[in-house]
Amino acid sequence: MPSELPNLIPDLLDVPDTARLQRMPSTHAPRILLLYGSLRERSYSRLLTCEAARLLQAMGAETRIFDPAGLPLPDGAPVDHPKVRELIELTLWSEGQVWTSPERHGAMTGVMKAQIDWIPLALGAIRPTQGRTLAVMQVCGGSQSFNTVNQLRVLGRWMRMLTIPNQSSVAKAHEEFTQEGRMKPSPYYDRVVDVMEELVKFTLLTRDIAPYLTDRYSERKESAQALQQRVGLDALTSPAPVASAR
Repeated sequence: MPSELPNLIPDLLDVPDTARLQRMPSTHAPRILLLYGSLRERSYSRLLTCEAARLLQAMGAETRIFDPAGLPLPDGAPVDHPKVRELIELTLWSEGQVWTSPERHGAMTGVMKAQIDWIPLALGAIRPTQGRTLAVMQVCGGSQSFNTVNQLRVLGRWMRMLTIPNQSSVAKAHEEFTQEGRMKPSPYYDRVVDVMEELVKFTLLTRDIAPYLTDRYSERKESAQALQQRVGLDALTSPAPVASAR
């Protein structure tokens, strides 16, 4: 190892290898979880989510939509609350996600944020969202804005997700859906198609190699140090061997 890298532990450095990026692809349908951020009876974020789910299904994905009704506020109930447990189980099931929120007072809604806040960064050795793909969308009551999708991107990065480049922001959402709740033909609809196509592609591309993509030097170093400490502790607490009689 070059002497100009004295801070590096050579044995823990994993030089990226293209061969490890070429795994036999899984054959099951991509599993996509969709979250939306409104409890209104006619919720445009829910209508947009349902439209996205139809598109994903047409592209061969398996979809599940989480209904946030009844989900308690973060820290307002134990983690074994039925709705919290349902959300976490769906997150573990998923290989990709779609987050869709209205913009309220220039930000995502509390309903949307509460769902993300209930998803833990870690469950023991499991990271429920790490390496999963993510698409973000928002609906606006007035002119087009990108405040909410920008915030969702920050959260996606914080949750260690692979947020795709494309996104959707639907302006004047009340004008973009029929009375029956279907999205009308428009450039906004075409952009949603674009986003879902991209999400499926990125999910297919990364789902089998996500553990390798998210394997980090710093975490390998931390694990190695923890192992050394445990081995050292075991050595200190183990009884001394009894000398054999001669």
